[in-house]
Amino acid sequence: MRISEFCGLTLADIDLEKNIVNIDHQLLRDSNSVKYIQTTKTNAGTRELPIKEDVAECFHRIIEGRPKVEFEKMVDGYVGFLCIDEDGEPLVAMHWEHRFRHMVGRYNSIFRLQMPAITPHVCRHTYCSNQAKAGMSPKTLQYLMGHSDIGVTLNTYTHLGLEDAAEEMKRMEALEKARIEMNGGEKEKPMKQNMFKVV
Repeated sequence: MRISEFCGLTLADIDLEKNIVNIDHQLLRDSNSVKYIQTTKTNAGTRELPIKEDVAECFHRIIEGRPKVEFEKMVDGYVGFLCIDEDGEPLVAMHWEHRFRHMVGRYNSIFRLQMPAITPHVCRHTYCSNQAKAGMSPKTLQYLMGHSDIGVTLNTYTHLGLEDAAEEMKRMEALEKARIEMNGGEKEKPMKQNMFKVV
């Protein structure tokens, strides 16, 4: 999710029985600190995300740990935001960026090996790259990321290099060996030039 999509999540958007998160809006804040709701960044941004059990458990813990407040802030008709402060105000991207800076700063004050700056967007970026490296279908990844253009998914978010290409070649070679074994050890006949005649 984009961080603004995460901030816009309400309790009604999270279905822990079906393990689905509905994303159809985002929570933003303008230069005067006024919070407002907007549709997702792109039409493709409106989507339902399946979540795994460990992610569902995280959502469950967030819901259980929400502050108990008398009144929760309503923003453009939306109420019951997943992440709120002690006053019932929904958290926005700036709050999460501040928390990330604090966590990294705390880590770097303790350990010699320093951690680079991390933002919520870096986490989104890393998720996309890791899923691509794991072999997820580009179209599936495009859907999960909410990109209207698959070029954004492939070019902006995935950083594959020589090691990744070498691993993919090894994986394809192993698949080919398995296919040959299943065919009784027979290899496919090599292609001949006349197979490529222009018709």
